[in-house]
Amino acid sequence: MSNYRSINKMLKEDDSYRNMLPHERFMRLGADSLTDAELLAIIIRTGTSEKTPMEIGNSIMSMCDRYGKGISGIRHLSMEDLLSIKGIGEVKAVKLMCIAELSNRIARSRARSTLDFRNPETVADYYMEKMCNFQREHVVLACLNTQDQLICEYEISVGTVKSASLSPREIFIHAVRNRAVKIIILHNHPSGDPTPSFADMDITEQIRDAGLILDIRLMDHIIIGDHRYYSFKENNNL
Repeated sequence: MSNYRSINKMLKEDDSYRNMLPHERFMRLGADSLTDAELLAIIIRTGTSEKTPMEIGNSIMSMCDRYGKGISGIRHLSMEDLLSIKGIGEVKAVKLMCIAELSNRIARSRARSTLDFRNPETVADYYMEKMCNFQREHVVLACLNTQDQLICEYEISVGTVKSASLSPREIFIHAVRNRAVKIIILHNHPSGDPTPSFADMDITEQIRDAGLILDIRLMDHIIIGDHRYYSFKENNNL
């Protein structure tokens, strides 16, 4: 407690110390001059008798670094992770998770403006911010009409850190039901490496061949990694 009081005394008496605080640095120099930990300290706003907001911000960054992604690692943190940090209660944890989700939505909103289902890069960009943060494999089906416009999308399955169930039968039940003319399959690799496995290549062939029989074309199968992707279409593997 004495340490906390001494900090408060410094804040009142020492202008040079006060000018080093994130909020004051923000007001003098702008947001882009602050480190990630300083931005977090401003959001956290209050500390405890043992930790300043800046120290709590550094603790969050240390936890983010477990994922090797800097501040983007905050999107991997669960409520339990955040609550385990001294100085983070439920209100602060919810606020931080909402900020992470807003970041995802802003990124997807920007990607939507250039989204073209005939262009694998724009499709990967659109789904990247959401799918690259999953800790398990997720399979998503995008159903398209004759103009290559999105009719609907479905999360077909959620698996483990290594694999997810990808059933041609399940895919075409949704495609036929929604009168899709074309489909795109997407799934993520939690390892961050989007290189297709032998199983990925085999199931892609099965889906492609089944689509030929049903007259529903598989336009692409895109694997999402850590801000990288692999497109079967781009690599002439369809």
